[in-house]
Amino acid sequence: MGRYVIRRLLQMIPVFFGTTLLIFLMVNVMGDPIAGLCGDRQCDPATAAQLRAEFGLDKPVWQQYLTYMGNVFTGDFGTAFNGQKVTELMATAFPITIRLTLVAIVFETVIGISLGVVTGLRRGRPVDTTVLILTLVVISVPTFVTGLLLQLLLGVEWGVIKPSVSTEAPFDELLVPGLVLASVSLAYVTRLTRTSIAENARADYVRTAVAKGLPRHRVVVRHLLRNSLIPVVTFIGTDVGALMGGAIVTERIFNIHGVGYQLYQGILRQNSQTVVGFVTILVLVFLAANLIVDLLYAVLDPRIRYA
Repeated sequence: MGRYVIRRLLQMIPVFFGTTLLIFLMVNVMGDPIAGLCGDRQCDPATAAQLRAEFGLDKPVWQQYLTYMGNVFTGDFGTAFNGQKVTELMATAFPITIRLTLVAIVFETVIGISLGVVTGLRRGRPVDTTVLILTLVVISVPTFVTGLLLQLLLGVEWGVIKPSVSTEAPFDELLVPGLVLASVSLAYVTRLTRTSIAENARADYVRTAVAKGLPRHRVVVRHLLRNSLIPVVTFIGTDVGALMGGAIVTERIFNIHGVGYQLYQGILRQNSQTVVGFVTILVLVFLAANLIVDLLYAVLDPRIRYA
């Protein structure tokens, strides 16, 4: 196991540099950030040259990338165009988005797996058909429609929640935004769990456990569910980074000042330091989540061994 972890960590190094380089190049071709600083009026040449020198934009792109990566390993993610340190923006944005992601993951895991087990064990029955139709509707409806609808009904019409999340963003105010963020993933987890449960329910080891006279709940939990969770865990693990990076729509709807909000502002203002800094952290989250998922395989299925 130790050798496998070390090998995976070494494999993550070129992936990290490759993805950050790609993001850095993509951000730098979005447009001229200095032009955005001056608003509708064009910057005079002297001011533009001074700003380019201040933010290091007067150097070749490859040199900018090497300088940026050198600073990253010292904990310096640069300075936003408004003069605020990117690390300060991260310190306020990431805790909020982490809480929002945790709420979404709980909804996705608990509700999705529970519905998947129920429908998988009752395949072809009315409850199975109903859940399949509902999940298909959820997948088909865009997230911004679901968010705006719940905000209108629960926040404006019925007054159950606050239409806009406060600056502190406590867990109780993030329940509805977390459900909106997790809605599509929840539907996929439900369908994935249902398919896996239905397939494994016909396996020999399940029939053997039933023939031995084991209680039904033990057969389902200890044998059927455990072996059916591998594809579900894979999806949920890779979805962690996607939820954090894809929360732009949800955070905009509910006025949550998290990672998605900062990324939106950075893209809108062509603030390359902010965008690249936040995406760099999200890349690390993706890589760490993939490693944890691979290690969980051996926990779920004892037959899997890592050399």
